[in-house]
Amino acid sequence: MIKHFLNLEWKQYFRSQYWQRGIALKILMGFFALYFTVMFLAMGFGIFYILKKQFPDSDPFVTVTGFLFYWMLGDLVMRFFLQKLPVMTVKPLLTLPIKRSQVVNYVLGKSATSFFNILPLFAIIPFGAVLLNEGYKTNTVLVWVITLLLIVLIINFLNFIIESLSSKTSISFLPIVGIAGTLFALNHFNIVSFSSIISSGIMGIIENPMMIGVPILILIILYMYNYYILKSKLYIDSSVQDKIKEANTSELAWTRKFGDIAPFMQLDLKLLWRNKRAKSTLPMLAIGLLYGLFFYPQPMYQDKEFLYAFIGIFSTGIFLINFGQFIPAWDSSYYKMLMSQNFEYKQYLKSKFTLMSLSVVILFVLGIPYVYFGWKILIAHFAAAIYNIGVNTHVMMYGGTFNRKKINLDEKAAFNFQGTGAVQWIIGIPLMIIPMGIFALVNWLVNFELAIAILTGMGLIGIVLHQKLMTTITNRYLKVKYKMIEAFSQEN
Repeated sequence: MIKHFLNLEWKQYFRSQYWQRGIALKILMGFFALYFTVMFLAMGFGIFYILKKQFPDSDPFVTVTGFLFYWMLGDLVMRFFLQKLPVMTVKPLLTLPIKRSQVVNYVLGKSATSFFNILPLFAIIPFGAVLLNEGYKTNTVLVWVITLLLIVLIINFLNFIIESLSSKTSISFLPIVGIAGTLFALNHFNIVSFSSIISSGIMGIIENPMMIGVPILILIILYMYNYYILKSKLYIDSSVQDKIKEANTSELAWTRKFGDIAPFMQLDLKLLWRNKRAKSTLPMLAIGLLYGLFFYPQPMYQDKEFLYAFIGIFSTGIFLINFGQFIPAWDSSYYKMLMSQNFEYKQYLKSKFTLMSLSVVILFVLGIPYVYFGWKILIAHFAAAIYNIGVNTHVMMYGGTFNRKKINLDEKAAFNFQGTGAVQWIIGIPLMIIPMGIFALVNWLVNFELAIAILTGMGLIGIVLHQKLMTTITNRYLKVKYKMIEAFSQEN
């Protein structure tokens, strides 16, 4: 049966149209995988000698074991954002004489072969080999390696439980970040030494190998809990029945002040309230707004004026960046229906522009307290806000004409590359790199005031030419309208 499942997934993967459309992204991800593999190999072979040189009075083996808490915490957070539970197209299987237990065991077993489980092996096994070469006992190294492999699998199944619980909240990634940050802080300030607890536990298993039954038992419990969760959802009725919830009756009456674009603004705002993928752009506003606090309080950055423009553009334009890069793919699920309505396309685009511009103004106003770190910072944020409205909004709108990937609004957005194409990577050049480069160059060659004037001037030119730019952008959208309809009609 496992062979049959593998055969079905192989055919589904390579016969789907998404395989051809996503080949460039797969190649890019392959390079990232190769890079991290090499890095982990280098770390596995070299960490022993690096620690021995840096801390000659400490045992590198004990030192590495003492840092395992940080690895476990970081691994869990990264998995939450990047790892997904392997899935199958199970609906057709539910009508066939196949035991649900076989399907669930296959899906969970397949997760054990995830890249996130294999990657640590490239550091753990080489480090074990170095330990053997340095004269450590074979039994000690073998028990240590097996214990770490069990911990990797424990983190794997624990991540799926956390994801299933967080998916029920509208701010899915904030709880895991908050909990991880709290654990890190408790350990860092020696309130609760989790590093010592983990290290002592692993060393205890090494001294008494019979204790390895504890992580094995934890792994079995987590596996069975995941098994129970998945099996309880593996029914035809659960796949087709509608969720019943109280409807949100907000009419967003205030949007009527915007005239003929009000209906489109209401659609966008309801999209942000109701859909998981779009909704997760809202918590990012807080991250963007507070982004400057990572730099401005630090003495080493206070005289780095070239950074002010970058931080200002990012801080005031975080919504513009997150929302604008997927225009009009946000509406891909009903784009065909939308394009069959009797309205001017310019109204549709104007609503997107207005929403992004309003977000820039609001974020700038909320960021005014940054003046505490100096007037130059506030002035730079003002210039960046003008540049965002005059230039980056139009850049985003024009970049949207190259979007050809449908977005699944029911999936979470954190580190989700679904719907992402080359345009999302290339657009970062005119969006961030060019203004930062111009600002830094003028600030270095002349002075800060002229750099601010040029950045502001570029934004004002874009505002003055707004109508002409929107006409050009609208014509471009109309030209590729049917290509978009065809692309968005395809299932990934």
